[in-house]
Amino acid sequence: MNIHHHPELLDQLAAAYALGTLRGGARRRFETLAREQAPVRAAALIWQSRVASMNELQSVQTPSPAVWTRIDNLVQAERDQATMAAQRSKPANAPPSAGGWWRNLTVWRSASAAGALATVLALVTAVGLRDDLGAQIGELQAQLEATPAIEYVAVLNDDQAGAAMLVTFDPKSARLTLQRVGGFQEAADKSLQLWALPPSGGPRSLGVLGEDRVLQLTAGESDVREVPTLAISLEPKGGVPSETGPTGPVLFKGALIQKML
Repeated sequence: MNIHHHPELLDQLAAAYALGTLRGGARRRFETLAREQAPVRAAALIWQSRVASMNELQSVQTPSPAVWTRIDNLVQAERDQATMAAQRSKPANAPPSAGGWWRNLTVWRSASAAGALATVLALVTAVGLRDDLGAQIGELQAQLEATPAIEYVAVLNDDQAGAAMLVTFDPKSARLTLQRVGGFQEAADKSLQLWALPPSGGPRSLGVLGEDRVLQLTAGESDVREVPTLAISLEPKGGVPSETGPTGPVLFKGALIQKML
């Protein structure tokens, strides 16, 4: 089965792979497909980037002292109820003492108060946990809304079919995002330049890359729509005019795919 013809399944498998829930033989088969098929590699890299970015955005949360107090009160109330249950389970013919605890009205009142308190604390805890969960869900929703709406993706490979650059395009922000996934680093007097290779006409420059591992270029959807291939060439420092086309060697090249999801 060509998995890239089933985008919803591919997206689910890539998400499971990035989260670490895809294991055993299924994980090994997915890795084999990723080595052989560029769309599978692209999906895996996109989800790995998403998971990594969410880990960086998520701040460490320390429970408030009130949470631990509520938990301790609930545990103590359960212990008291267990003690009373054990006393009630004693044989009926056990010799009662005049001062037995079951004759002490104060004990029963205290037990009733403890049960009521445990119920109230359970409700308070449930409400608190619900509020905390609602806040976390709201924060995650805000993070997802801020996540780029990736519509186009490309994995640019070197001449040995090794992935060197992940390219994604977000039409909402009109940005191309490039992430270096290989070990190539240009010399100080050279620059990498991104080119669109349309079906007709000459190459068109989409921008000059900096030395950062992740960088962004401004581009409109018209710049990438119906462009089947992207390429990166090695040029003099600062790049060359778009009209001249690449003057140096083309180092990386790959198909630009429009996502179906």
